[in-house]
Amino acid sequence: MRILIADDEQDMLRILSAYFKKEGYEVCTAENGEEALDVFYREKVDLAILDWMMPKQSGIEVCREIKARSDKKVLILTAKSEEEDELKALSIGADEYIRKPFHPKILVLRAKKLLGDEKGLRYQSLRIDPEGNKIYKDGIDLQLTKTEFELMCSLVRHRGQILSRQQLLDFVWGLDYFGDARTVDTHVRRLREKVGENMIKTHRGLGYSVEAGDE
Repeated sequence: MRILIADDEQDMLRILSAYFKKEGYEVCTAENGEEALDVFYREKVDLAILDWMMPKQSGIEVCREIKARSDKKVLILTAKSEEEDELKALSIGADEYIRKPFHPKILVLRAKKLLGDEKGLRYQSLRIDPEGNKIYKDGIDLQLTKTEFELMCSLVRHRGQILSRQQLLDFVWGLDYFGDARTVDTHVRRLREKVGENMIKTHRGLGYSVEAGDE
């Protein structure tokens, strides 16, 4: 699924993009309302996340046009706190409204709910429970650590793609992690012992992947 994030704060765009990419979404970004509409018409966007206060065209104006021309979901972000503003956003068609500041994980969960994508993942013999942070193989809890859980989720969400060590470090350990990339190899080795030796593929000099088409 493809998500448009429009905000005139570059740090906000960078952080939110990282969180959504970690969950396996394609992300398009825009820094003003006109650019947001250009991206919306150019790309097949499933959800638009729009900051209310943007240059050229506001998030409300962009939302109004998107809703007039499509049935795509729109989520409005705003620093405004008045109930009248929330009512205005919802009355012109916004599907959700979140006040700043917020935790990016909350936004991701709200977005998943709008997209009907909050259910657990399945891959081959694995069932992934995102709420419980557990992975089951043939119905048995694998007792994964938090890092192992996040690592397997990242691979499954990006199945069919080779993820480099640096990408996995960003997804699992965070953008501010500056440790040795070889820690990924250690955790992959331990993870393989639990999920099965052949489930995670090694691509020498490139990274790791799981095969596509096995949900």
